[in-house]
Amino acid sequence: MRIVLDTNVVYQALRDDKGASYYILQLVRQQQTELALSVPAYLEYREVLLRPETLEDLGRSPFEIEAFLRFIAYIAKPISIHFLMRPHLSDEGDNKFVELAFASNSPFLVTSNITHFTRKTELKFDSFEVLTPSQFVQTWRKQHDKQKE
Repeated sequence: MRIVLDTNVVYQALRDDKGASYYILQLVRQQQTELALSVPAYLEYREVLLRPETLEDLGRSPFEIEAFLRFIAYIAKPISIHFLMRPHLSDEGDNKFVELAFASNSPFLVTSNITHFTRKTELKFDSFEVLTPSQFVQTWRKQHDKQKE
């Protein structure tokens, strides 16, 4: 299963090793789910995670974040974006994640800011669902348990 992660999910995963965001990152690390990654998404991860206030909040060094980003770039499925979409989201910066979800055929875009993707948008997302990290973990567990049966 391929997914798209909003930057806030990656941030939360690095901040707290007990939450759903961290669990999702572990699924990616263990290759139990595939992370779709475009250049714009990667650049946003990098820009946000290397901010001085973010480094301080995470208690991480720039070297540690760069190592993490190299790992993400290595393990993720690279996706090229050929068509830009502008669904008029409340946060225009989130358009890159919608574009990535469409281009990668990911069934899920995981974000902690659901309202950024559902309020005042002209598009209805039929090809993917926008889920919180907790909702995604519940969905993944249900699908994974069915496969075991």
